[in-house]
Amino acid sequence: MTYALEQSQLDGIESILQEDFIDLGVHCAFLIDMAGNIIASLDNARHKHDVYSLAALAAGNFGAVSAMAKMIGEEDFSLLFHKGTAESIHFSKVMNEFLLITIFGKEVSLGFLRLKVSEAIEKIKTILEPAYAP
Repeated sequence: MTYALEQSQLDGIESILQEDFIDLGVHCAFLIDMAGNIIASLDNARHKHDVYSLAALAAGNFGAVSAMAKMIGEEDFSLLFHKGTAESIHFSKVMNEFLLITIFGKEVSLGFLRLKVSEAIEKIKTILEPAYAP
């Protein structure tokens, strides 16, 4: 996979993360490729996370779950969700090569987050598709 993003495209993705997630109460939002490389990352400055380790683990986790999907006859699972007591994490596939990851607390409902993720993915796709060369 090869992709090349210009600064304006990265700024556009960060703007989406800010407006669709951070401004609405999500603690952290980041976009990674399937190898675990961070494309864009934002947090609310109150909840600091080691996004580099999280990105690597998220890519591995999604890869493992994709293998399990194939074992039961599914092509893939497009999203994952892990609920914690204080924070939860939501992973959603963007195109075939990227993951959008959000970390949020009890103040954000899962249903609302899933709606915002769907909207944000469509916006992000318009930025990534011209730069993405499979």
